[in-house]
Amino acid sequence: MDSNDFIGMVAKRANTSSARATALTRATLRTLAERIDGGEARDLATQLPEDLKAYAFASSETGERFGLDVFVQRVSGRAEVEPALAEIGMRAVFDTLRETIPPGDYDDVVSQLPAELGQVADPVAPFDGRRSRG
Repeated sequence: MDSNDFIGMVAKRANTSSARATALTRATLRTLAERIDGGEARDLATQLPEDLKAYAFASSETGERFGLDVFVQRVSGRAEVEPALAEIGMRAVFDTLRETIPPGDYDDVVSQLPAELGQVADPVAPFDGRRSRG
């Protein structure tokens, strides 16, 4: 899969433009790389299309510890979108990752996230654009 296919899947799931899906994907991968350990981020990067690999590299070997609200805030700021769209975009990116990388690799990434991030990174639930935080 190339980055255009990946971004296309995110755009379709988030019901947004390719340009906005690109921003959401990059912001989500960058924030995810900050949240998980460096080795896991590198493993994830090897599974991504070439144009997206750089966004998944962690700047530290130890992931930062933050929850869903901070994750949404960071993605929202980086993608320059409202928090509600950031969360929809995050779900779309996680669902695309779940579909495109080996299940064990996806599980390894998700296992490093707090339970509250399971709302957007559920390892088994299909994407449902109607889900949102209350």
